[in-house]
Amino acid sequence: MVFRFSGWLVFLMVSSGLAPSASIAQTTPVDLVRAVRLEAPIDFCGEPVPLENAAVAERFEKEMLLSLWDRDQAVLWLKRSTRYLPTIEKLLAEAGLPDDLKYVAIAESALRPHAGSPKGAIGFWQFLAETGRKYGLRIDSRIDERRSLLASTRAAIRYLQKLHADLGSWSLSVAAFNMGEEGLKAEILAQDTRDYYRLYLPLETQRYLFRILSAKLILTHPERYGFHMTAADFYPPLASSEVELTCWEETSLLVIAKAAGTDFKVIKDLNPAIRGHYLAAGNYRLNLPIGGNEGFQERFQAGHEAWRVLRSERVYIVKEGDNLSSIAEQFGVPLPALLIWNRLDARRPIHPGDRLIIHPEASD
Repeated sequence: MVFRFSGWLVFLMVSSGLAPSASIAQTTPVDLVRAVRLEAPIDFCGEPVPLENAAVAERFEKEMLLSLWDRDQAVLWLKRSTRYLPTIEKLLAEAGLPDDLKYVAIAESALRPHAGSPKGAIGFWQFLAETGRKYGLRIDSRIDERRSLLASTRAAIRYLQKLHADLGSWSLSVAAFNMGEEGLKAEILAQDTRDYYRLYLPLETQRYLFRILSAKLILTHPERYGFHMTAADFYPPLASSEVELTCWEETSLLVIAKAAGTDFKVIKDLNPAIRGHYLAAGNYRLNLPIGGNEGFQERFQAGHEAWRVLRSERVYIVKEGDNLSSIAEQFGVPLPALLIWNRLDARRPIHPGDRLIIHPEASD
């Protein structure tokens, strides 16, 4: 058995209203002691991991056991791998970088485009805004390319190339990716060693490479760790067709969705870098559902023009004594919808003479 107290754990989960997930039930229990016994040496990007060092072996085993304990998460790693890793693998290969670097994205975000941290890191590779912009990502109130698989992976490649050129090893490079290059360089100088495994670093960074290695081992040999997956268990890639769109003025994503013959949600899911409900004026490459690009430009132009006309016909001029709540009540629309249509902040006051758009269907 995996855990002697598993029955007590299930009792606690059920009694608290939390039922065991299907993914736990569908995985095979493994002998955890045997699971962390390695049959062969392991490496990261071709650099041997010195497991003959008892302290290093203990650090590895701890992260491996934690990853195997969180079996729901490991199942999701596996399921998402077929959706996102082929793109990362292709970009790494084109840049001449080691394939093992793809596991950094798993350790950072579990391959979730909208993953965020308390420190403000966002996206597949968990870039802070300042670092993301430094390596070419657009990050503003309208677009956040940290959530784009292609853009963020290209930025991560540029960053990792720079770190490796400076530090000379991939283990140090990913440590710097986690804690910041200046902090790592300071510790190298203070401790007089360039060996990741001998450096005393922030505890998260000391664990970081071993978390990456646990993802590598589980994804490389899932059956060895009790994950028996069939082809149908994996998530398919997000199939899409690309279109170039020039917006001469602010554009509604709903208009784009209708022109592509799909829903607002599909456009957001295929283009996670887009923030909010509108595109600002500019040039874009958008992902649409397969076939949605055929005749898209003509449908978009007609739909956008109709949207502009309707908006111009439904302008409300704010009067003395108005507030957002009273206006929403007057037109029978939800206050959040009024905020979305006009990109308003509920904390900021409106003033007499302001022009507000009221959605045509909601105001009839």
